[in-house]
Amino acid sequence: MRDILPVLAGWYRAGLPFGLATVVSTSRSAPRDPGAAMAVGPGDEVVGSVSGGCVEGAVFELAQEVVASGAARLATFGYSDEDAFAVGLTCGGEITLLVRPVTAALDPVFGEVAQAVTEDRPVTLATVAEGPAPLGATLAVWPDRVAGTLGATGLDAAVTADARGELAQGATGTRRYGPHGERREDSVGVFLHSFAPPPRMLVFGAIDYAASVARIGAFLGYRVTVCDARPVFATPKRFPEGVEVVVDWPHRYLRGTGTDERTVICVLTHDPKFDVPLLEEALRRPAAYIGAMGSRRTHDDRMKRLTESGLTGAELSRLRSPVGLDLGARTPEEVAVSVAAEIVALRWGGSGVPLTATAGAIHPPGKRGV
Repeated sequence: MRDILPVLAGWYRAGLPFGLATVVSTSRSAPRDPGAAMAVGPGDEVVGSVSGGCVEGAVFELAQEVVASGAARLATFGYSDEDAFAVGLTCGGEITLLVRPVTAALDPVFGEVAQAVTEDRPVTLATVAEGPAPLGATLAVWPDRVAGTLGATGLDAAVTADARGELAQGATGTRRYGPHGERREDSVGVFLHSFAPPPRMLVFGAIDYAASVARIGAFLGYRVTVCDARPVFATPKRFPEGVEVVVDWPHRYLRGTGTDERTVICVLTHDPKFDVPLLEEALRRPAAYIGAMGSRRTHDDRMKRLTESGLTGAELSRLRSPVGLDLGARTPEEVAVSVAAEIVALRWGGSGVPLTATAGAIHPPGKRGV
């Protein structure tokens, strides 16, 4: 939903009601993850997608109905063997959607949530998705405050505690409670949609490949920083708009920069005086991906130097070097695709082999992408 929030926020500020459909649960090979959203606004304008085109027509009608009635609806779409091309998911999966009307009167916290997401401030939007509680009621949870209500004080308290835990991980999904927040009951389903700040991509080495890697990193949703000690190369005009450019020694910059389990670090310098001290720092801190560019000879020399610096085998095993998947890439743009492909594969546990060479579900449980 993050991508369509600017449009939704504009409708909300203008007092224009809209129907918002959000994926709250999936099974098997459903095409979109929980949190994917589609909205129908003024003049029947549509933004977003919940299934990549399979059920959008039916969702469009549902969104119109909830706006007219003012009442939220829960709807499930799945594959039908009897009529595969009826309204359903021809890919064989199943999705459950919460479709609700949004206005300032019905959802007084929506504007604050949209503003927080725009400003990269962490917030979780909790919405009643089913059970004996007001369907579509919302509660916004920030690290330091809450706004809204799910209809019961005990339920608000239980959801607030869980939402803050989910927010720390950037997680999204449905949690179950009793009508008053009872932990041992499951009659009420509450969808927790966490909006954590975008993960960071740190690109070291302002070479020609860096601009392409930065561009594809931004496309994937990362907040990108390019760092190089050479001011003649580290100039903003050489990089896409929105990319932060820093002039500093890479290891010194990284030492003063926070990273977490979602951070991607790409070392493109392939110069020992830059990349060895940088990788010493990187491999000892949390990160989702640490990749380093260079030839096989450069890699062997780098590993020797890093071993001599005292890094352990476990620490060295985190390094993806030479960086990227074997796509036969030659140009900076092709190399950036190779690097991005490796990042995505590592994130979701993909094999990197062509899908034509695999069998079974494309998105097995626990390995679902977007």
